[in-house]
Amino acid sequence: MDHQEFAQMWVNAWNSHDLEDILSHYSDDIEISTPMIALATGRKESSLQGKEAVREYWRKALEKFPDLHFDLIHSTAGVDSVALFYKSIMDKHAVEVMFFNEDGKISRMYAHYD
Repeated sequence: MDHQEFAQMWVNAWNSHDLEDILSHYSDDIEISTPMIALATGRKESSLQGKEAVREYWRKALEKFPDLHFDLIHSTAGVDSVALFYKSIMDKHAVEVMFFNEDGKISRMYAHYD
């Protein structure tokens, strides 16, 4: 699968609000870093590790933003990685860099917002 096909599939999963479909793209040991974690939790940490911790965070985020919708602007490919540029919640622009493991699942993700 090329990066553009993956990017559209990923955006479609998020726009469906189907948490299990979203999580299907991620490894069990996923590590995410995003400033949205601290914003959503009110705590200092901005990283989570493990699919269960990420599931709970995203479940709360989907409840908090029932109209969540992402618009893909551009995607680029790297070595075992992609970077997606998209319009996110609260009219923010986001860049997410995702690294894939040997099974083709996202094992690390870093999000950046304007």
